[in-house]
Order: sequence, then structure tokens, then C-alpha cells
Amino acid sequence: MPVTNKKNIKKSNTIKLKFDTGWSYAPAPESKSSASFNKQYDLFINGEWVNPLSHKYFDTINPANEEKLAEVAEANAADVDRAVKAARNAYEKVWKKMPAKERAKYIFRIARMIQERAREFAIIESMDGGKPIRESRDFDIPTAANHFFYYAGWADKLEYAFPNRNSNSLGVAGQIIPWNFPMLMAAWKIAPALATGNTVVLKPAETTPLTAMKLAEVIRESGLPEGVVNIVSGGGATGAAIVNHPDINKIAFTGSTEVGKLIQRAVAGTNKKVTLELGGKAANIIFEDAPIDQAVEGVINGVYFNQGHVCCAGSRLYVQESVAKELIRKLRDRIETLIVGDPLDKNTDIGAINSRQQLDTIHKYLKIGKDEGYQMYESSCSLPAKGYWCRPTIFTDVAQSARIAQEEIFGPVLAILTFRTDDEVIQKANNTPYGLSAGVWTDKGSKIFNMTKRMRAGVIWANTFNKFDPTSPFGGYKESGYGREGGLHGLLPYVNLSN
Repeated sequence: MPVTNKKNIKKSNTIKLKFDTGWSYAPAPESKSSASFNKQYDLFINGEWVNPLSHKYFDTINPANEEKLAEVAEANAADVDRAVKAARNAYEKVWKKMPAKERAKYIFRIARMIQERAREFAIIESMDGGKPIRESRDFDIPTAANHFFYYAGWADKLEYAFPNRNSNSLGVAGQIIPWNFPMLMAAWKIAPALATGNTVVLKPAETTPLTAMKLAEVIRESGLPEGVVNIVSGGGATGAAIVNHPDINKIAFTGSTEVGKLIQRAVAGTNKKVTLELGGKAANIIFEDAPIDQAVEGVINGVYFNQGHVCCAGSRLYVQESVAKELIRKLRDRIETLIVGDPLDKNTDIGAINSRQQLDTIHKYLKIGKDEGYQMYESSCSLPAKGYWCRPTIFTDVAQSARIAQEEIFGPVLAILTFRTDDEVIQKANNTPYGLSAGVWTDKGSKIFNMTKRMRAGVIWANTFNKFDPTSPFGGYKESGYGREGGLHGLLPYVNLSN
């Protein structure tokens, strides 16, 4: 994109970059007509839509315009109990007795139906969650379908997944998913559970329940036996009821570290298996011999294209001193070209922040960064009058001890630190309570192997960032949780093995 008439306007320690590009993209909105959803959703239990015993509903809001999309049932403990009983009945009488190759057929069918309705799922995901339609359309929904395809293939091959071992399903899996990848996280958890012969009670995030409800429609139309998958919506109390239910054999949770710790305490002393994928503060390390332009795009992809709404976002950027000025200049120029706006516009790079609460959290950390004296660069882009929005932001000259470098922000905010040697950056990168993901950018393969061997992170990307595949495991160390989801490893938490 041509850039001219660059002017820096400095106020305090905040710099807003002004660019006059001379032209802009014409709007290219995705039509909403391809998507439909109900104005009210009940609970999906035993293959039917049932009224909540709580008699309560809550609103789900479009974060781009603050308009109400639908009312969704709020499940209480009695509703959760109904769902668990339905799942247990389906497990004992149907699902665990069904030949594995027959189970695989249902999972394949769900995958194909998601593919057929991919456009509708993508539109609903962007409306309910605020993420750009390009991300929903090109990544979230296709990858969700791919997880069902992948695990359908494993359903009748478990003897090859666990050679010389006998694998047995656990029973009922309680699954709680976050708001940042609603459809993908549902597939991420449901598919391996079904492939290994378990039944499911799933709770979507209260701010992004609509694609889970649309998935329930697909599951019903697929002919999956009643009660094999149950979807109960609600808030923290609903999730707690799932975790504490005595007839659930497995808990799979993706969310905050604080809630993860509560779950650990709740299941202590029980026989429940647990998988926790929690918070992160990923270190993205750029060496002086790295392909700088490629690294800049990797940083943009890792922090801004998803609004920073990923626990593995590379929001802690370490740059070798000799190339720091060049890289920061290029990053500042690049964020100025990012388009913030309507998530359904195909030109949009950065959509809406998921909720008012999350936007308030981001603003809190922006204030903390400025109050601590770090140089802050904001894009000069204009923001819509309504909705929840945040400009792409960079903090430079950040100290290792800074809160913006140590705590998860979950927004389009990047903290840049510098280093001189390999040993120094390893020490800094590992100096965090988290250990979910990391990135290394260098031209030397030996350096990549040296760094990845010493970094305490569950997933480490080399010369790329935020790449996912159903065949690859994902999970963290330390306060980023334990257990792995995805790939062959993702089957293990849903089976008991014996000789």
C-alpha cells in the first residue's frame, strides 16, 4: 500500500501515527442473508430443545453494534443434571456398544454438514464474537470441520493409536469452552470424545453461544443418537455444576488460569480426568538474522488479525538489539495499514472486541502501560461510534517486570522488549508463570533447535506463528495448564488404557 505524508503527533508518552494513503477500500460486506438463527434458544438435551428449569434466559450481543442477537437459556444445576443423565443413558445403552466404524460414520457426517454450512457458521461466528469474517471463513470453520474429519478417521483405529494396549472409553465428558474460538473449541473437544466412545455435555461461553446452538441443529439433523451430545448454555454457575457433577468422568476446560485453578481444587480427590488449556503470554523472539519482513507479518498475524483474542498470541515480542529500530519502524508502519471495523466486511483486519467487559480490561492495561512510562504507539484509524473497539497498539522499551509484559491482556496490544544474546532471551522468555506457546525467527536451523530445546512452552513455531492443524497436539506447561488436545495426543485424555 502506498504511504505518503507521514507525520508523528506526540502527546505525553503516546504517539498516534498519521498516514495519508490517498485512497481506501470500498466496503465489501458479507450478506447476512446466508445465515439464520433463532431469536430464542432453549437447552439441547437428549436430542431435543427443552425449556430451562431455571426459567431464565440471557441476551447475546453483537459486539460490533451492541444490538441484541438472541435470547439463550441459562441452565441451572437441575438442567445440568438432566443433560448428564441423558448423556449417561446414551453412553450405556447406545454409544459405547456401537461398533467403532459406525460411530465414525456419524462423526464424518457432522464434518460434512459443517462444510456444507460453512458460510452460515462463519457469518454467525463473526456476528456473535466480533472476529473478522476472513478469519471465521478461512480458518475457524474449516478447521472445526477438519477436526471432525480427523477424529472420525481414528474412531476405528484406536488399536493403532495405542499399540499393545487396550483402550476403553471413560463415560460422560463435561466440556467448557471459551469465547475466542467458539466453534473451533467445540469441535476441538467434541470430536475426540465421540471418536473414543464417550458422550458429551458441552457448555459454550455465555457471550458466544450461537454457533454451538447451530452445531446442535447439525447434530440433530445428522441422526446422532439422542443424548450423545448435549449442549447447555449459561454462565459460571452452569460451568461449576458440570465440574461438580458426580456422574461426569472427564472435564475438559479452556479458559482463564484463575478458573482452571478452581477446577483443579474442585476435582481433587475424585476420579475425574482433567484437561486444562489456560492462559498464556507467548514470547515471540526475533533474531538479527531473521527474515524481518516475514517476521513482521508473523507478528501481525499473531497479535492483531485475531484482536489478540488467542491465549497463544505472541503479545510479548523480544527483538535483538541490532535490528530493533528497523523492526519497530516496520511494525509501526504496518499497523497503520490495518483496517478496524465491521467484522462482516471482507476488508476488515481487526474486528470488534468480544464484550464490554473485555474492552474494559484492555483499557485498564493500556493505562497501566502508560502510567509505567512505556512508549505507546496507536494506529490513527477511526473507530465506529457504536460497539467495542480498540486500535492496534504497540508498547516499546518495555521492562521484563512490566505488567503488560507479564500478564495476559487478550487484546490487540503488543509489548516489545530487546535482548542481546541467546542465553539472555531464553532466561527472559521463560521468566513468566505461563508456558503455552512461543515463536522463534532466525535463518539458522541450529539456533531454532537450540532455542526450542530450552524454552518452556507447549507449542513453539519456527519462522511462523499461530499455525494449527488437527493432527498436531496443543497444550501448555506451568500455569498454562496440562494435557494436550489435537492430534494423536488428543485421544489419550478420553480413554483408559490397560495391558
